[in-house]
Amino acid sequence: MRYTPLSLIGEHFLRGFTILFLSFIAIRLNLCLSSIPSSLKALPLEGHFNFDEVSLNHAAKDFGNRYQYHPMAVLYPESVSDIAATIKHIWNMGPSSHLTVAARGHGHSLQGQAQAHGGVVINMEKLKVPEMQVYAGDSPYVDVSGGELWINILHETLRYGLTPRSWTDYLHLTVGGTLSNAGVSGQAFRHGPQISNVQQLEIVTGTGEVVNCSEEQNEELFHSVLGGLGQFGIITRARILLEPAPSMVKWIRVLYSDFTTFTRDQEQLISAENAFDYIEGFVIINRTGLLNNWRSSFNPQDPVQASHFNSDGRTLFCLELEVEKHLSHLNYIPSTLFLTEVTYVDFLDRVHVSEVKLRSKGLWDVPHPWLNLFIPKSKVHNFAEVVFGNILTETSNGPVLIYPVNRSKWDNRTSVVIPEEDVFYLVAFLTSAVPSSNGTNGLEHIISQNKRILEYCERAHLGAKQYLAHYNTQEDWRVHFGPKWEAFQQRKHVYDPLAILAPGQRIFQKPITLS
Repeated sequence: MRYTPLSLIGEHFLRGFTILFLSFIAIRLNLCLSSIPSSLKALPLEGHFNFDEVSLNHAAKDFGNRYQYHPMAVLYPESVSDIAATIKHIWNMGPSSHLTVAARGHGHSLQGQAQAHGGVVINMEKLKVPEMQVYAGDSPYVDVSGGELWINILHETLRYGLTPRSWTDYLHLTVGGTLSNAGVSGQAFRHGPQISNVQQLEIVTGTGEVVNCSEEQNEELFHSVLGGLGQFGIITRARILLEPAPSMVKWIRVLYSDFTTFTRDQEQLISAENAFDYIEGFVIINRTGLLNNWRSSFNPQDPVQASHFNSDGRTLFCLELEVEKHLSHLNYIPSTLFLTEVTYVDFLDRVHVSEVKLRSKGLWDVPHPWLNLFIPKSKVHNFAEVVFGNILTETSNGPVLIYPVNRSKWDNRTSVVIPEEDVFYLVAFLTSAVPSSNGTNGLEHIISQNKRILEYCERAHLGAKQYLAHYNTQEDWRVHFGPKWEAFQQRKHVYDPLAILAPGQRIFQKPITLS
């Protein structure tokens, strides 16, 4: 008779027990998953859920076109209570449920930030209540839905001769989406980002509670949500500050061949009183094309477009301004001055015009591995020397923006992380990974280039911070937030203790327990 060693018996028993235990978990999980759609369908809502493949596929895509995480359901809300009821339902399910919730606006996220794998995506563009209401007077403002597009706000406020004070370059984005990040463009040096121009918010927290907040009421939640990457609540209503709107603007572009002169002029302009309303710069290396200039309307007189202007292989820097004043103090290349007069709407919505052209050529729905950085003023010359001199060899696959902003226009109580210096630069590599025969401008090449830029910033201790940041580990996020991390983590514990909201940011993971 042969005897089996006790250790081998124990090993077989342990293996069998493990298989049984895992099978039990799988069965429990499948049972839970199968019951979730029915529990969502049973919710008394004014809107509705969609579970079909078309809806799920749409919710799993974004402008970045690199990550696709399919949800279990898509909510089309007709009221704020629809959103609150859904989140409260998932909150009441507790940590035994895997469900998370992501608010999706116009889908302009870059790396799946508005997606919820196996969870619920809320289509915020369907939320149209309360109706947009403009209040004119000494301190004008507009009340809007968190799912409203900025372009629609512009058209409505212009009926009263008014306009929001701060914009992004692209207006076909939702209010909740840009306020959850910051909202930066050429007006930020004067008025600050969009999050500096908000008076009140209505928020649905991670427990399903609807909260009104401002600097005077629920101040902690108000500042948490602004630039909070969707971690503390979903913005369902916002009160945006307005100012008188011009009907026409003077649009100026000039070129520089010297980076020091280029930055000196920009810094002089943002420190001047009432000199310009809009200031942005961008970089031109080697050659240009449709992708390089998608931010601007085309004009044969424009020095960036003009075939007669020869860069002689130099790296050039273009300064883009709105309103013609104090040009005599600028030190641009005299022969490159381009000035035109356009309507205020045409100027602000110029990117959309180029979007239509790019779509017609199949160059819009491609991967967009964008990289956005805040660089301290004291380090921007080091950055330019290495990045524009060595790492970046051409800019034909997308524009590279670079312009300064004043830190005094940003509120440090919000969740946004910016450099400590009084002036810092936004540097945005807005690349498109278009199909290429030799692969030199392909996705992997751009990702590798972005990695080299980030590695240089870290190696050289530039104090740079990512805007629209993307990290895969909580430790990386901890480093990103630095001294703000403790407060950020505490706010999460208060307003979304089960980490239900915005899982696509990959900052916190929902704890799951089997009951």
